Amino acid sequence: MNLDETEQSDKSGRRNILARAITGPLLFIFILGDVLGAGIYALVGVIAGEVGGAVWVPLLVALAMALLTATSYAELVTKYPRAGGAAVFAQRAFRKPLVSFLVGFSMLAAGVTSAAGLALAFSGDYLEAFVDVPTVPAALVFLLLVGLLNARGIKESMRANVVMTVVEVTGLVLVVVLACVVLGRGDGNLTRLVEFDDSRSPALGVLAAALLAYYSFVGFETSANVAEEVKNVSKVYPRALFGALVTAGVAYVLVGFSASVVLPADELAESSGPLLAVVSAADVGFPPRLFSLIALVAVANGALLTMIMASRLTYGMASEGLLPSSFAKVLPQRRTPWLAIVATTVVAMGLCLTGSLSALAETVVLLLLVVFISTNIAVLVLRRDVVKHSHFRAPTIFPILALLTCVALLTQQSAATWLRAAALLAVGIVLYALSHRATKNDTTSSNA
Repeated sequence: MNLDETEQSDKSGRRNILARAITGPLLFIFILGDVLGAGIYALVGVIAGEVGGAVWVPLLVALAMALLTATSYAELVTKYPRAGGAAVFAQRAFRKPLVSFLVGFSMLAAGVTSAAGLALAFSGDYLEAFVDVPTVPAALVFLLLVGLLNARGIKESMRANVVMTVVEVTGLVLVVVLACVVLGRGDGNLTRLVEFDDSRSPALGVLAAALLAYYSFVGFETSANVAEEVKNVSKVYPRALFGALVTAGVAYVLVGFSASVVLPADELAESSGPLLAVVSAADVGFPPRLFSLIALVAVANGALLTMIMASRLTYGMASEGLLPSSFAKVLPQRRTPWLAIVATTVVAMGLCLTGSLSALAETVVLLLLVVFISTNIAVLVLRRDVVKHSHFRAPTIFPILALLTCVALLTQQSAATWLRAAALLAVGIVLYALSHRATKNDTTSSNA
């Protein structure tokens, strides 16, 4: 049986079928653009503050951790190519509506929280290089523009992603080239590449820094929520996923090398724009404002792709009955989930008012670790479920190792972060109870 035909003849009878418009190259760029976002542009300095000059080590460790969980996503996405991602996987594996809702809501909360943080990053120091405006109002306007582009259509959003991904990759390449120039004139310091923070053991420093570095790699999971819009998903998705992650990993390690060669760890740690500091320290006449523009594009791209994920996840959860069915409505011509886009954009705007970029980023990581634990368990549970089409299969040891790495990263979270995430999940439970009551009332009314 052809997979595309299977998906089009949705057994639930849904009429709101999304347009299948994403090719392999577009999916690769989608994932790469989502991973190569604000994380590396903003967090290199924070990572250096945790580990010292050996910035590349936790980046490499985080890549390995991300790849382990990515194998579970590759199997489940190609096995069940439906918008909704982790929530759909949890529903199939555990058959507990509340569990499925909490997994989906954790992903959704992480997405909109991340978008809120990226909006604040966009409206901070980099934007101030061009215009001096209040951070929060600028962030709200930015999210509104992202929402409008998201609603216009997946093709338009993906085309914008292609342009922005090229720009942000150019910025990272520039950092590496400038580091080579610095080395060539004898000003760089290669010994910093093996220097660790002497205030703690190297192992603890790497683990703490790997938690931050892991945030730089998250984003690959958002691609599960556009699976329903990918052509030939069984063959295309694994190649695009692993190719994008490895490409991002190579870029990150090279940028980590470059940053440490040009500047000592303490100077990187003090900067809120560490890569801009590297460009300035290279002193080759490259305009700092131009690099600020590149960084703004990188942050904007991450926010766009995150909001695409959040709206598609909302649509998928509504299609599965985990959220009110109205969130599955799509625009007649554009075939985009307009009500889901409006809702996620409004929530992200609200979150901009609740905390700093660092606080929001820590919450994102914790929520995603909960999602990843669920997904890695689900892939093992669903091995007994046989489907008629071919799909990727991860070696069994990979999901097990991925579970262990997620637990290890959870141990690095602060009490404040746990409390913040718990508060968000409590809100999710309340929403679930309200949705469940509404569904029950509708059922009772129809039977009367």
